[in-house]
Amino acid sequence: MAFSEHFRAYRRFPASGSLLPSFSVQLAAILILHVAAIVVMALTEVAIVPKLLFLLSWGMLNFCWMMVSRRPGVSAALSLLMIVVLVLMSRLKHEILLITANFLDVMIIDTDTISFLLGLYPNLQRNLMIVGGLALPLMVWFWRTDPYRIRMRIAAAGAGSCLAGVTALCFVNPIHNYEAFFGDSYVSKFVRSGVGAVSELMTHGLLESDPVATGALGPAATRSCHAPAKRPHIVMVLDESSFDITAVPGVRVPDGYRDHFASFDGKQRAFVVEGTGGPTWYTEYNVLTGLSARSFGHFAYFVTRIAAGRVTRGLPGALRHCGYKTFTLYPAAGAFLSARSFQTTTGIQRFVDAHEMAANGAEPDAFYYDNAARLIARERGLAPLFMFVYLAANHFPWDERYRPELTPGWQNLGNAEKVDEYVRRQTMSARDYKEFVARLTRDFPGESFLLVRFGDHQPEFAERIIDPSLDEQEIARNVQAHDPRYFTAYYAIDAINFDPVDLSSALDTLEAPYLPLVIQEAAGLPLDPSFLEQKRILQRCGGAFYLCNGGAEARRFNRLLIDAGLIKNL
Repeated sequence: MAFSEHFRAYRRFPASGSLLPSFSVQLAAILILHVAAIVVMALTEVAIVPKLLFLLSWGMLNFCWMMVSRRPGVSAALSLLMIVVLVLMSRLKHEILLITANFLDVMIIDTDTISFLLGLYPNLQRNLMIVGGLALPLMVWFWRTDPYRIRMRIAAAGAGSCLAGVTALCFVNPIHNYEAFFGDSYVSKFVRSGVGAVSELMTHGLLESDPVATGALGPAATRSCHAPAKRPHIVMVLDESSFDITAVPGVRVPDGYRDHFASFDGKQRAFVVEGTGGPTWYTEYNVLTGLSARSFGHFAYFVTRIAAGRVTRGLPGALRHCGYKTFTLYPAAGAFLSARSFQTTTGIQRFVDAHEMAANGAEPDAFYYDNAARLIARERGLAPLFMFVYLAANHFPWDERYRPELTPGWQNLGNAEKVDEYVRRQTMSARDYKEFVARLTRDFPGESFLLVRFGDHQPEFAERIIDPSLDEQEIARNVQAHDPRYFTAYYAIDAINFDPVDLSSALDTLEAPYLPLVIQEAAGLPLDPSFLEQKRILQRCGGAFYLCNGGAEARRFNRLLIDAGLIKNL
């Protein structure tokens, strides 16, 4: 069979003696589209393998669209539109969250996150509509004038070949989690994450868990809560991006700096988290559910979105069973990464987000403490309160002076610019916390309080100053290996008109998923069967959770929770 039977052309318009026949205009347009794709590749992909993945992905997209339309012009236009949209959305996501687009953004789509983006960028919806309005006539023109046709089996063979090449390259060069924080290679990283996600989904599912586990958890719903007659109000404070920076040699700090990280008993305790440089929601998942975000493997970035409606086990639910009213004061939109839905699933009854508090950007810590104090005054009564309070003043960026009027006498300490600004904001946090404690003592003299603070992760620049002799690749390898130097924050326990009952689980070094256990024991509350089992894990593993036995304890515990109905549809 002649090649012309597979790839043939015809003129839709008669050649009326024009110098540039219609089929040549169309051919030129098709070539321009392919050249444009190569330009995008040259501007965004930074190495040989990413460029090869881009080209194979470009070919696969074109062949897939040709299977549908049989028109190479239409296919090239649609493929270029998809590539450009992916690059622009990935850059937008990196601008907001310091992480590029991932295949899981397509796998797990929720209206809360879309609403959040449209609310954050009110012009985004308009711009998308304008792009769609411009693209539609172009597609119609290509459809009506494209003189070329490709047989379906030829297009299928091309798509299959490109897919095989993409898959082989992705398995030889798998994506590493830290690469998502680099603002480049948007298309190739998206493709590599897709191959990794599909592979992991087929191998492990969304959540790592043993197929079967010895033992079983008793039904939590039937237990009684023999709590002390005087149960303290519990305030859990997420101290944004905070850790004791004196762990970095040579950093200058003010006198008394380290006092902020000490508990009521004078001890300074280390808190091992699961994210570095940004993902607050990892630690949010840890301290609310008592579980590991790392159990979700490649899906960990979406942990709160996946857990919403599925993971019901958690600290708020356990406290509600003991008569507590549960609240969250959240410094962003409640739709961000499905935070409201996730926290409601774990037992939060009242979720107050930034809009409801009338927050104007990243407010000082005093703003959130003031909202907490007013909520306590309004809600206290017959039932004790649990409040999860987020702070935001110490959020990035640290290369600009945040609210300088709040520290009129501040003098830089001689550190790098970001470090000095970071320490200045920490001194603000320490001052606002002391004033909050004094306010609770003054305004609620007959009430008892248990206060637990923790750092959710280290600041993004910490990776580069912990060991300045390392280059970016060495740092990335250390982070991938979960070097504790990059994942250690702090946690501290304080009390007002109350003596913590049991601090046996408040070890000097503790993984974040154990914090709900520490809080319940410190408040003198009985543990449900799942937390009793988790305490046995803590005792066996000496404060490690996911890091214990290569994740074996976490996988077994996940299976027990699934069997008990506390984790569903995972």
